[in-house]
Amino acid sequence: MVHAPSWHARKGSRSSVVSRRQSLIERYARPDSRASEPILFEEDEDAGELSRDDTLRVLRPTSSLSHTAPLSPSPPSPIHAIATPRPTLLFALASDNVDEVKRVLDSGEVGPNDDVGPQSALAFTLTARQLKHRQEMVKLLLAHGADPVAAKQTIIPSRPTSAGSGEASSEPLPDPLEELDHATKYYIKRAEAPQTRRASALIHRSFFRPLARVRYDLIGQDRALEQLFRVLSMPTMAPVIVLLCGPSGHGKSLLARKFGSLLEVPTHTVNMTTLRDTHDIWRSYSMSPYEAPSTCTLADFLIANEGRRCVVVLDEIEKSPDEKALSSLLMPWELGRCSFEAGHRHVDVSQVIWLGTSNIGHDLVFEHQEKRQDPEAPMSREDYVDLMGLLRPCVSQRLGASLLSRVTTVLPFIPFTTEEKMAIAAEALHSLTSEETELPPATIDMIVRNSLSAYIPAEGARSLYRAVSNLLLDTI
Repeated sequence: MVHAPSWHARKGSRSSVVSRRQSLIERYARPDSRASEPILFEEDEDAGELSRDDTLRVLRPTSSLSHTAPLSPSPPSPIHAIATPRPTLLFALASDNVDEVKRVLDSGEVGPNDDVGPQSALAFTLTARQLKHRQEMVKLLLAHGADPVAAKQTIIPSRPTSAGSGEASSEPLPDPLEELDHATKYYIKRAEAPQTRRASALIHRSFFRPLARVRYDLIGQDRALEQLFRVLSMPTMAPVIVLLCGPSGHGKSLLARKFGSLLEVPTHTVNMTTLRDTHDIWRSYSMSPYEAPSTCTLADFLIANEGRRCVVVLDEIEKSPDEKALSSLLMPWELGRCSFEAGHRHVDVSQVIWLGTSNIGHDLVFEHQEKRQDPEAPMSREDYVDLMGLLRPCVSQRLGASLLSRVTTVLPFIPFTTEEKMAIAAEALHSLTSEETELPPATIDMIVRNSLSAYIPAEGARSLYRAVSNLLLDTI
């Protein structure tokens, strides 16, 4: 009869196993330089129950074993997933991907003045001639705050010194930026202007700060933007009502359309030429061709956005067939509340930004331009304030003093300078040219300059787009 080992025997055996394990570890200790390598213990599978605890073999890491020693397979290393990094700004720029550049800049992952390699992102884009969308990406970088002065310093080489004299050579250095199109050079110059920085500083800490980016979508109208930023910088509890007036084709509708998208708030556009009575305005659907078709009326829109920032564009406000239709705006513009029908509750519209576009003052703007000492020079602040004072009575006569007294500001849009016309023509040519069509710089410059002869002041930018289109067809 075989007796099982007593409790004391089993305890003694296990104690000896522990002491043997410790001695083996000390015997095969590794130097500090290899402390990260694991020691693998292997049990003897042929041993009995007691020897399974008692018999251990120490396996050195492969690098420490002799060539004659049998190698035991080491356990497989775990497979770790490697996260794919998100595209960087350099990757987006080099890929000529405008949407990706916008996504990276909007996300805040990088700054517009961060270096991409040995130069800034703007300097890289300006000198990368192979990019098909260079103009759009330069505008994006500038709109997000890229510094053109610093970029130009890295692009334009320093003047070499004459041999032996140590003095700078008097020979003119080639400017790499001269080969840029007229639109890109215009935006670079605009970003450098002190007036641009001063105007943008007015709304730097306000909700309206993103509106400063509209400078890189809208050519011209610097004085109108400056006055707009002044008005928006003033704290007020009253609704914001802005009328954009002046000749057609000078950017009024473009500015109104960009307002909501830049502020990232919903927009509802009313075609004022379709109104017949005082309640039609609340039953009107949004008609902007740049917005998705909507079954939401203005009343539904204001109720859905009650007490929140949103934009209502009143397009061609002076062309309403019945002026009584405008009387519905008196209470919303005065008190920030409105009732769409009798017996219904008042809706809070105090946070609505009302933008009206109008051709009122068309003739006045051109007459004022002709009386200036230098019509081609940029308009001064004093001249613009004078034009604002002359325009307001014209608006009052057309819309009524009662409605105008509730308007925050009336902004006249003025004629373009020659530099602005060339920028518009260059931008038009860029938008009309496919990626497969490459025009020599001399041809581009010829089309832009020749289009100026077909410019019609009363039609503004539209006449330049038409002229560039005709010249491009003739060239191709």
